[in-house]
Amino acid sequence: MRPCRTLRADAERNRSRLVEAAQAVFAESGLDAPLEDIAERAGVGIATLYRRFPSREELIAATYEAKMNEYAKAAEEALDAPDAWTGFTGCIERICAMQAENRGFTNAVTMGLPSSEEMKALKDRTKGAIDAVVHRAQEEGVLREDFVAEDITLLLLANAGVLRATRDAAPHAWRRLIAYLLESFQVQGDRSGPLPAPPTAIQMRRAMMAYKAQASRPEQVEPDDCENEDSPVPVPATGAVI
Repeated sequence: MRPCRTLRADAERNRSRLVEAAQAVFAESGLDAPLEDIAERAGVGIATLYRRFPSREELIAATYEAKMNEYAKAAEEALDAPDAWTGFTGCIERICAMQAENRGFTNAVTMGLPSSEEMKALKDRTKGAIDAVVHRAQEEGVLREDFVAEDITLLLLANAGVLRATRDAAPHAWRRLIAYLLESFQVQGDRSGPLPAPPTAIQMRRAMMAYKAQASRPEQVEPDDCENEDSPVPVPATGAVI
């Protein structure tokens, strides 16, 4: 029995290494990062990665389960804030900070991850908490009545574009965007304070140059191998967490 137990222990260690490596690589490079990079960082062969995670989506789901829990927790803790607006804005700012720290976060929360029972329960938990935060703010009359939870997905997608263009040149520019958007969500009358400092002209020039350079890069296409595991993962609109 000992060899069998040793094999199971080795398999579990390899799985843990792969998840840890994927967390780092996806955060740095996004969800379309080469799987070979993840295997190399984990210190295992690519065949071992495929044995543990037959598809990229399964690896993403395992990697982002903890991040999805943090997302749900941000919404749940917002309900404990002393007032609804503080809870709502704190929740949005915390989620956007998670997005700024992790390049793969936006795709992870908006894509349809493999539908295990655990992931379905986590999505339901997150949606329930987000709905409660929105409802509380609207009940207290501080959040526009026409605001819906799907607007948070829209906000994350908009912020993703700003982060992509300014992450290196003006890394805090996203905070100003979110402050503007939060103010637009608020019922007219109360304002939460001055906006964060704007990025400098030099920072924005650098950001525009970086964005132009990214846009001019040719897309990597695998015309003869549609099943290539290292091809970018599509991000469908359905199956989003919120």
